[in-house]
Amino acid sequence: MVKKLNHVGILNKDIYKCITEDIVTDEVIITDERIKHIMERHPNDYERYYKYMAEVIADPDYIVEANKPNTAFILKSITENDKKYELILRLATSDDPKKYKNSVITFLRVENKRYNRYLRTKTILYKKE
Repeated sequence: MVKKLNHVGILNKDIYKCITEDIVTDEVIITDERIKHIMERHPNDYERYYKYMAEVIADPDYIVEANKPNTAFILKSITENDKKYELILRLATSDDPKKYKNSVITFLRVENKRYNRYLRTKTILYKKE
């Protein structure tokens, strides 16, 4: 079965160096399988907030330590709609197969309380100036 890859955007490798220096591409994709996961686990979030996904990746407010290697746990507050988002991004490294791209694992809107708890309890690796 072929996984359909959907282009999401471009990341700034300099920002994501806090996770690993070994990032092989700046392209970010999401597979149809991951879109389905988001739609099932976080009803309506994908449809409502997909348009913010590229901005969250391109201009994160915070990157905090994730529980998996080569993975960015991104937090972003969007002033346009006064919502906060969490995005988990798997970074493609030279250890991965050549065709791999940076890939969105999950994306959802989070409440202020949870967002602030993440900032209190997780190790902050990157903070937007």
